[in-house]
Amino acid sequence: MSPRRRTAAAAAVLGAAPLALAGLAASPAAAHGTMTDPVSRVSACYAEGPESPDSAACKAAVAASGAQAFYDWNEVNIANAAGNHKRLIPDGKLCSANRDKYKGLDLPRADWPSSPLAAGRHTFQYKATAPHKGSFELYITKDGYDPSKPLKWSDLEARPFATVTNPKLENGSYVFDGVVPAKSGRHLIYSIWQRSDSPEAFYTCSDVVFGKDSGGSAPAPTASAPSDQQIQDGADQSTVDHGGHGGDDHHHTPQPSTEPKEQEQAKDTNDTPEANAPQANGAGTPSPAAAPATAPGGENLAETGADGMTPYVAVGGAAVLAIGAAVLFGAARRKSAPAGRHGR
Repeated sequence: MSPRRRTAAAAAVLGAAPLALAGLAASPAAAHGTMTDPVSRVSACYAEGPESPDSAACKAAVAASGAQAFYDWNEVNIANAAGNHKRLIPDGKLCSANRDKYKGLDLPRADWPSSPLAAGRHTFQYKATAPHKGSFELYITKDGYDPSKPLKWSDLEARPFATVTNPKLENGSYVFDGVVPAKSGRHLIYSIWQRSDSPEAFYTCSDVVFGKDSGGSAPAPTASAPSDQQIQDGADQSTVDHGGHGGDDHHHTPQPSTEPKEQEQAKDTNDTPEANAPQANGAGTPSPAAAPATAPGGENLAETGADGMTPYVAVGGAAVLAIGAAVLFGAARRKSAPAGRHGR
């Protein structure tokens, strides 16, 4: 190969480096997930099977939203929430996060598949498909909650009964403790997962029963979370793009508040994790430090906001640049050698 061709080849390699890096950086890097203990509505219906669910409630939800919404079980989110949950989600649409795609989750029914729950300390699990730092807030419905009516913000207790920041990740799920208040009959737990490395937030509705279910004429079926095998089997049917958040356009316009200004401001203040108590450890103090997820190179993903692809991006980029530099350097040496001999 002539010096000119070697130089051109080196330039081509170096020119391709940014494109290669861009391709690597486009790998999945977004957080997704849902509550699996207690089981969320979307998780329960996915476990039953999006094409032919078993329970009457999940059949109605699929009829309203379509099966695809449940194959995309891990994306009940708002991409640009940034903590403005009450402004972005109107009453009656809390379970869908005001996304038409998931409107079946908002159906007011007393027969949603439910999880048994008792007052006291409980270990919650939130299935996550990518680790990111952020905070969880768990709310429970007030005494007198009527599941046959659309869920409103005012149906929830004013303060979360559990909050946690950067909980530990175990076997693909965030795991953290909270102290459940004393309740009776059918209730609902509403979770908000607000990422701190992004404005994105995720929302879940989990139907729970304390003691005997008195919400309907017949007890609702017990909810089950999907197994890892079910999740794997349905992955090809999912349209969720972890990098671009697939699905419908879910940028939201803030909803006008119907509450007095001073009351709304007070609620906004209560929405901050620092203002909420008790904490997830149930003692009114910050939760113990959790073991964060780590990348193959040992990097703390929860601290960096990166994902498992980050180390490979760096290694791949370095390799591309090193190859280009080697080719270019070799071409330059070969080109300069003849000139040196002629100079003697």
